[in-house]
Amino acid sequence: MYTRKIFPVKDMAMWTRYETITFFIVSVLEVGLFVFSDHLIQFPFTPVALIGTAVAFIIGFQSNSAYGRIWEARQIWGGMVNTSRTFGIMTMDFINNDHARVPMTEEELYETKKTVIHRHVAWLTAMRYAMREPRVWEYVMNEHTNKEWSQMIYVPEKHEKFEEVISRYLSQEEIDYIGTKTNKQTAILYLQSNHLRRLKEKGFIWEFSFLEMENVIKELLTHQGKSERIKNFPYPRQFASLLHYFTWIFLAILPLAMASQFGEIAVKFNEKMDGDFNWIVWFAVPFSMVVMWVFHTMNRIGRVGENPFEGSANDVPISAIARGIEIDLRQNLGETADAIPKPFEVRSDTQM
Repeated sequence: MYTRKIFPVKDMAMWTRYETITFFIVSVLEVGLFVFSDHLIQFPFTPVALIGTAVAFIIGFQSNSAYGRIWEARQIWGGMVNTSRTFGIMTMDFINNDHARVPMTEEELYETKKTVIHRHVAWLTAMRYAMREPRVWEYVMNEHTNKEWSQMIYVPEKHEKFEEVISRYLSQEEIDYIGTKTNKQTAILYLQSNHLRRLKEKGFIWEFSFLEMENVIKELLTHQGKSERIKNFPYPRQFASLLHYFTWIFLAILPLAMASQFGEIAVKFNEKMDGDFNWIVWFAVPFSMVVMWVFHTMNRIGRVGENPFEGSANDVPISAIARGIEIDLRQNLGETADAIPKPFEVRSDTQM
């Protein structure tokens, strides 16, 4: 998955522009209410500071949890890379005529290895499509600016149908088989294991080599289960909902409390200096906007990272990882450059 070059300050400002406008309007209205009520309508700053401290702690917890989910997902898919390379080496070296009852020709051996490698690529394909399937709790891409951001990145699973892609790697019989199964990636590993067993029974895989390859399939199933666990278990909604409410309560009362503080400063200036310094109260508007923007943006960054396979710019690049594995395996299989697919579309110089 690729996106354009990112300029953090500019892009962050554009990403949060609607919230920034909201913060400006709220700040002006509340500070104006404070000023035109002759300082009668105000809010003490101490409770607001206490609420802000609690919100900051919860935002920190959310950010750490979201980053933990992203990092775990990246480790799982990194493990898939290593395990896939191991499986590719075993396929090339363990499938041979050394113990065969009826030896195959070199061409037949190559086609057998190719079938096994392509079936593994089919498993990777099924995995990335399964991870991209939407869940009811995945809401980040429904936000307006996130929809805009999604136009800047390329997510292959949203542009290519699974049936068309999987047909490049499996026979029609295998496609019909996995079509009847809910978990298609598991079904593909069942097919892979069954094929290896049949090769072992015919002597094309030595028994101990067969056990080693089965252990690798077991490891692939472990990676699959870990990835599915992250996909199917959301960040606890009670924490997310409470943080959302607490944050907006804090943001709603902050400008009034900030106006009260600047009102006290204006009074002190009026007492000690000759002049009218009531205009100082309006400094509460920009200061409130900065604090509101920081708290809300940190909250939103945490929310974006909750689901690392949703298809946002902050996701784990599972499409690029899977395609990289495919290219590696098929090159070592000895396929021609024309037959091997290219890396996914690069829309600029930044990979996501």
